[in-house]
Amino acid sequence: MTVNMVTVVGGGLAGSECALQLARRGVRVRLFEMRPRVSSPAHHTANLAELVCSNSFKATRLDSAAGLLKEELRRMGSCLLSCAEKASVPAGGALAVDREQFSREVVQLVAQQEGIEVIREEVTDIPEGRVVIAAGPLASPALSARLHDLVGGDSLAFFDAAAPIVDAATLDCDVLFSQSRYGEAGEGDYLNAPLNREEYESFIDALVHAERVVLKDFEGGDLFQACQPAEEVARTGKDAIRFGAMKPVGLTDPRTGRRPWAAVQLRAENAERTAYNLVGFQTNLTFPEQRRVFRMIPGLENAEFFRYGVMHRNTFVDAPHVLDCTFAVPGTTVRLAGQITGTEGYMEAVASGLLAALNTWADLAGTPAVSLPRTGALGSLVAYATDPETVGYQPMHVNFGLVPPLEDAKRRGKRERYAAYADRALKDLDAYLQTRADLFHV
Repeated sequence: MTVNMVTVVGGGLAGSECALQLARRGVRVRLFEMRPRVSSPAHHTANLAELVCSNSFKATRLDSAAGLLKEELRRMGSCLLSCAEKASVPAGGALAVDREQFSREVVQLVAQQEGIEVIREEVTDIPEGRVVIAAGPLASPALSARLHDLVGGDSLAFFDAAAPIVDAATLDCDVLFSQSRYGEAGEGDYLNAPLNREEYESFIDALVHAERVVLKDFEGGDLFQACQPAEEVARTGKDAIRFGAMKPVGLTDPRTGRRPWAAVQLRAENAERTAYNLVGFQTNLTFPEQRRVFRMIPGLENAEFFRYGVMHRNTFVDAPHVLDCTFAVPGTTVRLAGQITGTEGYMEAVASGLLAALNTWADLAGTPAVSLPRTGALGSLVAYATDPETVGYQPMHVNFGLVPPLEDAKRRGKRERYAAYADRALKDLDAYLQTRADLFHV
């Protein structure tokens, strides 16, 4: 096939994966990234594939939708999954990464791949030719406007939030203890801050009454459910967080030998464990209030913050009604990838970048588009996100609620049912991959 040129706009997770996959197949790629010339409200560096929120790619267990997605990506040859595994840090049953090392791995891989030209410029209009828009949910206003003109329909938005990161050297490890839920104390991948009932109730009272950042266009209904700020969760009920991010189940405070009333878990941000993320505590509190409130957590009284929690507006298109089944804009040579399509999550963004590359390659080669089995984590998400019958489209992670049910589902327990979903999905995926050697064997 004649070598072709594809323009990829956005050097995030989806754009980086897309560029690498196309280049591996002999396609020349112009990869545009506006940073550092133009930044966004959530980014802190100019690196490709910067993680702006958590450093966790979620569960690795095959009997979870997130773990199944990773295995599907592994079998389809994802480049960024490999980078994530190289940059991994201990996180129990999850794949978490040293975010700086992860970005370095991606930058190095892109630099080593022949055929990719990285251009540090803001794209303010839709480029000519074959294009993949992977600008992410924080695309610049100019590009967002052009994209809205191109796709028509409704332009939707929601608010996303990130948790604070604290300096490990400023934590009180006489109070904090190392343990993963249901693991032995001293052997876990998380630090745990135990709270008794009085400490918990005082903390929750301070959290719900703390001063928040005022966003002029903020509305409670625009909050994405999976990234609710902790203070919003706390407002729904005094014990809401104690049954969520602060649940003490499976933890034993070595100072008392008992389960605490509540606990805050901290996850390492890097391999050196010099920085920790407050798990589940994405927030929209002002920076001074974050210092005051989060220092009420036992063991964090003197905590110094490497990064405060932030909240920012994310934009996505009404994919089921403005894109085709390959996330292309009908009648054009433009395809979308990443969270701007409403497929929410880090690995989901990587997966959409991979699919964008494969479908763009199929377009160039004149072969059929990718049609993943609906029984899989990714196949079911794509089917949902591109189904014109979908009403009230909202950002969606992979989840087993999207896959076709098992015939004997009612006779199985939850864990057994999820394991069966995964087994069926991988068998169907392997069978499909064997029929598309043209796409997957490079």
